[in-house]
Amino acid sequence: MASTTHNRLSLIPFFIVFLFVVSSSLTPVLSLPTVSDSGHRRPENQTFRPRKEIQKLKRINAYLKKINKPAVKTIQSPDGDVIDCVLSHLQPAFDHPDLKGQKPLDPPERPKGHESTETVTESFQQWTNSGESCPEGTVPIRRTTERDVLRASSFRRYGRKPTRHVRRDSSANGHEHAVVFVNGEQYYGAKANLNVWSPHVTDAYEFSLSQIWVISGSFGNDLNTIEAGWQVSPELYGDNYPRFFTYWTTDAYQATGCYNLLCSGFVQTNNRIAIGAAISPRSSYNARQFDIGLMVWKDPKHGHWWLEFGSGLLVGYWPAFLFSHLRSHANMIQFGGEIVNSRSSGYHTSTQMGSGHFAEEGFGKAAYFRNLQTVDWDNNLLPLNNLHLLADHSNCYDIRQGRNNVWGTYFYYGGPGRNVKCP
Repeated sequence: MASTTHNRLSLIPFFIVFLFVVSSSLTPVLSLPTVSDSGHRRPENQTFRPRKEIQKLKRINAYLKKINKPAVKTIQSPDGDVIDCVLSHLQPAFDHPDLKGQKPLDPPERPKGHESTETVTESFQQWTNSGESCPEGTVPIRRTTERDVLRASSFRRYGRKPTRHVRRDSSANGHEHAVVFVNGEQYYGAKANLNVWSPHVTDAYEFSLSQIWVISGSFGNDLNTIEAGWQVSPELYGDNYPRFFTYWTTDAYQATGCYNLLCSGFVQTNNRIAIGAAISPRSSYNARQFDIGLMVWKDPKHGHWWLEFGSGLLVGYWPAFLFSHLRSHANMIQFGGEIVNSRSSGYHTSTQMGSGHFAEEGFGKAAYFRNLQTVDWDNNLLPLNNLHLLADHSNCYDIRQGRNNVWGTYFYYGGPGRNVKCP
């Protein structure tokens, strides 16, 4: 009986659209009162209007036309992504009024004490498994599709994190963290290596990520952040692959900034890395571990914030003019994991953080960050001092710090989410 009712109901939208098409030449607007689940007729101002859906699709297509730039070459990734090779000066960043007509800057001076020849496993992305690459003078950009935008909880917020999405507000909005942080000084960058996993995300509107935060301002509406790491986000990407991502905001995630290249801001300079593309290979439990290097630092000459991925690949930069507080320096650096707990089933989510295992399991089993460093005013890489640890819900996701001569300052973090002690 249930399936029969469902089939009948599923025909209603098609019937309404059919009526709209047939009667469009007779009336300018079709307004059909609908009936609520309780059987009561809804007011006229809540009627079903196909025109609104059409207008929404028009807005989405206009956005896609703006964000997806003409490609000189297109690469089909094995995971289903389409990678467009776009001329560097035509990438979305140069839609910004302060960047129009410009070209990407030359590479800056790396921080002192940085070894770009560090013996780190080469950082692969899944789209490069096709054997194709983007030519010099172009940047690889993951193509955004209509399906991507329609998956979002709202078109207006597509490509953006929820507002007030910072550690100090985590208990109020379902965001849970296991992080280390330093504050109280002026910081000009951060560096770490972190291993990559494929944590299970149980709800379409939840995510699991591991990242570096470069933070300045108060935790009010003036918050500035620069963020980079890997994330699993079914809402943003439509799958459960861990993907390399970036983010920025200047107003606590309200109206400015976005993920990756989904708005004008971050300037990409590399033709080998696609921001938002899946990372491959990944770490396996009690088996091979795969980690990536990340470094964000402020160029002493021009003041822009640069991003390095893997063993020496410069990805690009966030122009200094995008920010208010970060135009000068950061006042907090944070490393670690974050998940969203939507409690969609009425209890704590089973979305995993890191490997999905607690920190105490250690190497090969738990997720880690190693060789944590910050950059000072004179462009020197320094070990972390006065480190603070925070796990919002340690029965769900926890964290343990250590130090040795090989890994410097490091920590293990993560967990399974819902369990006997995390109901």
